[in-house]
Amino acid sequence: MKTALITGAAQGIGAAIATTLLQSGYRVIVSDIQIAKGQETAAALGANAHFVPLDVRREDHWEQAMQFIGDRWGAPSVVVNNAGISGMQQPYQPMDPEHINSALWQQVHDVNLNGTFLGCRYAIRSMKGNDHHSAIINISSRSGMVGVPFASAYASSKAAVRNHTKSVALYCAAQGYPVTCNSIHPGAILTPMWEPMLAMNPDRDAALRQLCADVPLQRMGTPEEVAALVAFLCTDAAAYITGAEFAADGGIMAGTSATPAR
Repeated sequence: MKTALITGAAQGIGAAIATTLLQSGYRVIVSDIQIAKGQETAAALGANAHFVPLDVRREDHWEQAMQFIGDRWGAPSVVVNNAGISGMQQPYQPMDPEHINSALWQQVHDVNLNGTFLGCRYAIRSMKGNDHHSAIINISSRSGMVGVPFASAYASSKAAVRNHTKSVALYCAAQGYPVTCNSIHPGAILTPMWEPMLAMNPDRDAALRQLCADVPLQRMGTPEEVAALVAFLCTDAAAYITGAEFAADGGIMAGTSATPAR
């Protein structure tokens, strides 16, 4: 049985990825800084799911996680760098380029970018000796492909994840490692990450409708739809795909953000 490590897997997209990979036959390592929720998620998935506390910003946590996996089952076959934060929080702090404070800018990049950098580095070191196709999958964002003036730190960090994915892919190919690296760019996926922003609007349903108004498919996506794409990129059928990026955004990046005529 192959092993997959998913960061930020206590809830949302990460939990959906863990569930889908488990159903695809993987042993899954649910990792997160939310200890109780992570343990609960792993327990609900059953005997082939295990929880590992992992703050993606900390090298010692990555070392301990990889040692835990390696000592029991050998190198993982999949590492999904999913952990991330939006920077939207209560009380509200501005995130535009003029007013965002340095501490918040650094916090967002520490998790989203530095956490992914460390995840890629430890994944390469662990998986380069595998005798089968192994996959690093980085969860970026549609915001990493366009400018987002009122979430500038988030957009910047996710754009850097997009580019670093390509560097990792080319490096692994040049070294002859059996490791592919691709990025997924979700658009509006209904997860707990959206709740702080939705909470700023007194009418939550109206806020959701507004979010969907510019999506050609006229709805938010589900974590399971992102997880299905992750599962495909882990398969041998995707072994020739590396350094690629996949938008899962209901069609927004296909053209303008205007609502299509019906």
